[in-house]
Amino acid sequence: MVGSVNSGTPHMNRRAASRSLAIALGLAALAPASVAFAQPVPMKEGMEKCFGIAAKAKNDCAAGAHSSGQATKDRDPASFVMLPAGACGKISGGKLTAA
Repeated sequence: MVGSVNSGTPHMNRRAASRSLAIALGLAALAPASVAFAQPVPMKEGMEKCFGIAAKAKNDCAAGAHSSGQATKDRDPASFVMLPAGACGKISGGKLTAA
């Protein structure tokens, strides 16, 4: 009797686990696609790109390497943040072009 009570439980657990795994794999497959379609920051009037001053993962974008929030190191010379025009020249290490 004890065996018959528990006989359905493992089957249901495997089915639920399989369904959860399928959902997780589906979501994981979509994640890289959403990163690949990240759009660059549009240039706004009165703003300029300031390269070489962004903190790790705090950049607005980068020169071809990665997109918003994906800088892997502080002060990456290819990453920039948008600043009011004229502000970049007042920051140590700030450049108007990528290195």
